[in-house]
Amino acid sequence: MEAATSTPESQPSQSTSGEPSAQARRSAPKNPKNLRKQLEQGQKPQGGGGGGQKQKQGGGSAKLRGLEKDPPAVRLSKTLSWLLRHGAQSEGLPMRPDGYVNVVHLLANPKIKSQALELEGLKEIVKADLKQRYDLMQDAEDVWWIRANQGHSIKSVKLDLKPILTVSDLPTGVAVHGTTKQAWEQISKEGLSKMKRNHIHLAQGVPGNNVISGMRNSSQILIWIDVQKAIDAGIKFHVSDNGVVLTEGNEAGMVPCEFFQRVEDAKRVPLPGWEGTSKAAAEASNAAEPLISS
Repeated sequence: MEAATSTPESQPSQSTSGEPSAQARRSAPKNPKNLRKQLEQGQKPQGGGGGGQKQKQGGGSAKLRGLEKDPPAVRLSKTLSWLLRHGAQSEGLPMRPDGYVNVVHLLANPKIKSQALELEGLKEIVKADLKQRYDLMQDAEDVWWIRANQGHSIKSVKLDLKPILTVSDLPTGVAVHGTTKQAWEQISKEGLSKMKRNHIHLAQGVPGNNVISGMRNSSQILIWIDVQKAIDAGIKFHVSDNGVVLTEGNEAGMVPCEFFQRVEDAKRVPLPGWEGTSKAAAEASNAAEPLISS
């Protein structure tokens, strides 16, 4: 999504790059629908770049994130997400307190430069992202900026998030965390932890229920949170630009089990002892499709 009229605060003085090279024009994805399909199916983008070249350029490795067996489109997507959420500092990529990175700097990063990606190609990647992970905008001086909408582990990043003061501030009225069976063993004893990230991530429902982001489709366990009870206990919640519910948890960075109102498996079957009594969670669960077929 693009915001062509907003003017970022604390804006450093930067200039945009010149005309894209012939190689960059050939490498830039042309069609967001095609790119989306390629990312979903793990195909190589049309006219894609070097596919994970390992030579060093500038101050860092040009090797993309992800597995060697992953197609270039998938590895490029993982690399962008990692840079904007976690790796900016280690890669020497200047990042503003609100999480925005100058696109000129991003495209000059060796990992991205190895793919000959330019602004137009970056725009298509942002448009094609089904989970709306990124915000791409142009400021009053025609400088382009990009940030991840949530998911940061960089402690200095302070996003401009919408506060949730009461559960009625949530459009769906619910918040649910998806996890694995293995992780649930520890969560069921200790509660949810933000771990190394800045926030615990919650979705406003389950995937496919008009929910864009906040949970993996592969989630095996669904933890429905009693948001109002947690708010009343002093835990703060916010909503990101792409609709993900975020919380820092309590002073220990946790959402304790006492705020779990219902826990289910991927087929919507409540776990023994975690059936809960919340009408909102039960209604939302009954309206949702199973994440896996029976």
